[in-house]
This record gives sequence, structure tokens and C-alpha cells, in this order.
Amino acid sequence: MAVNGLREEVAGCGDAPDEFWDLHLYILGHTARSLDAVINLKKLCDDQLRGRYRVEIIDVLERPDRANEDQIMANPTLIRRWPLPVRRVIGDLSDTDLVLAGLGIRPRSADRTGEPG
Repeated sequence: MAVNGLREEVAGCGDAPDEFWDLHLYILGHTARSLDAVINLKKLCDDQLRGRYRVEIIDVLERPDRANEDQIMANPTLIRRWPLPVRRVIGDLSDTDLVLAGLGIRPRSADRTGEPG
């Protein structure tokens, strides 16, 4: 499924396996909220992960089995599979500071003080 520049799987991994982020975004069809989450995730990945990521977009209408396996209760839901530990962020990913903190890319307190994360 292609949604606003992110294909179902976008390879952009670094050379070493521990340098990439494996992200799964669960969406519910082509709703405005789902499309916002995809756009926001693409911007975040481009700005923060710079080619060191793989994103899989899973539409729960097409793949309810995957949603069941990952116990998805709300949409959109972003799951960070790697690096460990697994983390989840729910919503359209519009609050960049909250998403970065939720994914462990940089602490929320660093975002507020303007210090690098």
C-alpha cells in the first residue's frame, strides 16, 4: 500500500543492524487521521532517523490478523520493534516532542529545554 510517499515497506537502513529503527504503523483505512499519521511519521523519520529506518504500514481493515497479533486497540498505533525495548505511540503522531520521547529518540525534557537529544 502506498500512502503519501511511504510504501508498505520503506527500506532506509544503515549498514549495521543496530543502527536502524524498525517501525510498524497500524492504520484504519484511508481516513484523514490515518493519512495524517503517515505524513507525520514520514517527516519524523526524514528529520530524525535520516535513512536509518524501515517502516511497515499495516491497514487493520486489510490485515486484522496482524492487528490481533500485536494487540492493537486504537488506531493509528506506531510500534517501535527495534531497537529494543518495544515501544508504542498512539495517535496521529502530530505532537513531535511526545512521539520522539515515546519512541526513545530523545527525552522529552531535552526537547523542552532546547538541548540536543
